[in-house]
Amino acid sequence: MSQLRLADNLSRLGTESAFTVLARAGRLAAEGRDIINLGIGQPDFATPEHIVEAGVKALRDGHHGYTPANGLPVLREAVAADLHGRHGVDVDPDTVVVVPGGKPTMFFSIMMFGQPGAEILYPNPGFPIYESVIRYSGATPVPIPLEEAQGFGFSADQVLEKITDRTTLLIINSPANPTGGVTPKSEIDKLVRGLEEHPHVAILSDEIYSQMLYGGRTHVSLLQYPSIRDRLIMLDGWSKTYAMTGWRLGYAVWPKALVDPVTRLCINDHSCVNAAAQYAGLAALTGPQDAVEKMVGEFDARRRVIVERLNALPGFRCADPGGAFYVFPNIEGTGLHATQAQDLFLDKAGVATIAGTSFGAWGEGYLRFSYANSLDNIQTAIDRIAKLI
Repeated sequence: MSQLRLADNLSRLGTESAFTVLARAGRLAAEGRDIINLGIGQPDFATPEHIVEAGVKALRDGHHGYTPANGLPVLREAVAADLHGRHGVDVDPDTVVVVPGGKPTMFFSIMMFGQPGAEILYPNPGFPIYESVIRYSGATPVPIPLEEAQGFGFSADQVLEKITDRTTLLIINSPANPTGGVTPKSEIDKLVRGLEEHPHVAILSDEIYSQMLYGGRTHVSLLQYPSIRDRLIMLDGWSKTYAMTGWRLGYAVWPKALVDPVTRLCINDHSCVNAAAQYAGLAALTGPQDAVEKMVGEFDARRRVIVERLNALPGFRCADPGGAFYVFPNIEGTGLHATQAQDLFLDKAGVATIAGTSFGAWGEGYLRFSYANSLDNIQTAIDRIAKLI
């Protein structure tokens, strides 16, 4: 019988429930059930053809070997140019580090600043990997509550009052997963002014949904605030904007002082990102953007429909999300806990959603619906839930 001794810290490592629900929905579908998946946060659009062709061409041209640990120089230059064009900021390509997706930047950032005795602030409800890796690092997770009454944007005052001498890292995410909340510029301005009084706090700004905004909103990047650039890690990537989730390609802009440590982490962790994906990413940034505009326009149309339909359901109250492709309706009026509703809708209605508690304790009483699915499927899914409840 095995006598393996796993490290104690593995017991502190959580998971991402969206993948658990996806697997369960897949099993039900394999049994012949008609399942509509409104749980997974993945665009239902194909990667644009010119991006696919760039990846194929890279393979045919012989780009089969290792690349620099921090990414191809031509891709890092393209990232810097793209950020200058979108946010009006100057970025040194040498501070751009390309990684396989968004999660490595989260993991590296949290492990750099997380250790026993440290405190790390993170949004709750928020992307579950934040809290999972904070606990894994040995640091104490300190939740920043995101409340429906504030449009699920963070309050600068609530963030600043939680900072102590033990705070090492602050994580913020706008537009946000799972809520679709967008923090207004006035709160970001106030937060940055307050952070100027706490120079010991690093900031991880997860801006992966920066190009998915609705209702005339514009993205406010923390790169636009010079006073915190020397301790800011800005995360973005290709997965959502260009429907490239399976390509596993992301990047971050790092403070110059942290470029060498994060590059060493890359070398120890994954050596480098595969070459073909990087050439595809280059084509995404430098090629036509009409596919992005079309996709975001379609998401906007779906957003309006799903908000209206959910608000018409008994016991539901759904705020209008400002970004990303999620809604986070309040279901307290149904009398169901979040996990009860998640399981009921999947088992009895064939609709996959994610319990709000999968994103932290502040998610009780809510469900996450992804509208990264066809309008027909969204309408059918809401019809099924309406009939059930």
